[in-house]
Amino acid sequence: MKLNPEQLRAKARRTLPHFAFDYIDGGAEGEVTLNHNKAIFQQWRFLPSVLRDSSQRNIGVALGRTQLAAPLLVAPTGYNGMLRNQSDLMLARAAAQAGIGHIQSTVSTASIEDIQATGHQERWFQLYVLKDKQVTENLISRAKDAGCTALVVSVDAVHFGHRERDKQHYRRPMKLSFPALCNVAMKPGWVLRTLVPHGMPGFGNLKPYLPAEKQQGAGGATYFAQQMDQTLSWETLAWIRSLWDGALYVKGIMTVDDALMVQKIGAQGIVLSNHGGRQLDCTASPMSVLASVRAAVGDEFIILIDSGFRRGTDVIKALILGANAVLIGRPLLYAVAAGGEALANEVITALVQEVDRTLAQLGCNTLADLRPEMLQIR
Repeated sequence: MKLNPEQLRAKARRTLPHFAFDYIDGGAEGEVTLNHNKAIFQQWRFLPSVLRDSSQRNIGVALGRTQLAAPLLVAPTGYNGMLRNQSDLMLARAAAQAGIGHIQSTVSTASIEDIQATGHQERWFQLYVLKDKQVTENLISRAKDAGCTALVVSVDAVHFGHRERDKQHYRRPMKLSFPALCNVAMKPGWVLRTLVPHGMPGFGNLKPYLPAEKQQGAGGATYFAQQMDQTLSWETLAWIRSLWDGALYVKGIMTVDDALMVQKIGAQGIVLSNHGGRQLDCTASPMSVLASVRAAVGDEFIILIDSGFRRGTDVIKALILGANAVLIGRPLLYAVAAGGEALANEVITALVQEVDRTLAQLGCNTLADLRPEMLQIR
């Protein structure tokens, strides 16, 4: 990769208006968790084995019936149209080109059917559960009809986090302040790439369910937040399991007990996640609970993980501790904002190469060769 993760972030910061950059870059409250997510990877050091033939490497991974060329998936992220027009389609195509997974958000600016048209075979759909059960049922039905191979139910955003850095750009809810509007005027390239010719992006998946006046812009986000089902419970998950007969994952799990409950309802796996530090501040990193969750659920249950991953070495550390694959979020958002699909392709390629190179330097040929004794905790 020509740009390292911090250079990539800096380029996105120069490219985007402040309000858009802080939307993707910021976290909840004091951003303790946001910073913790990145710092925790320094706790582990590799202990590589030498004089081993690692010349015939394969970093492919099977997640149930899903076959990936590398242990990576594009994380579900919302309202990417704020970064660049057709960002969701760009990320889906980049994932397809690399042979990795792509998880589409309920609140993406592209619809399920738009992503289906990209032809990517390993398309998963991330579901937010809404108060109106008919809407939730319809979203599940659309995902099934579009050929999505897994459903990922997010359970950690029922009560939205207080994102202070994001909110400082608004004079009142969803109305940009005068300084923020002036900053937008200083980013004509972003205006051309993002707002011309269609204006503020809307919510492709939610268009059939939103009132006409909420179809575009941040007003739709406010309305959507009000529609979240705050009674979400294990009974709700059991109901979703009855509607979806494919692979089911639950995202936002952070404890052994919750992981065992997900296993009990018949899901294929979980996503260990603190929502990238955007929900409850001062939450632990999912990396800190990964090994204990793996020990509890056994070897066959699939564990995915996100929050703070920037490098291929981060990915390998998670795999050693028990993850099957990793969801990548912010690095790809920085990339698509700063350089569109081409830079997203470059970042994914670089991550794949870093995973492969780290595997080789540890003296391994496959991901199955990774062992806990290859890591030392500081």
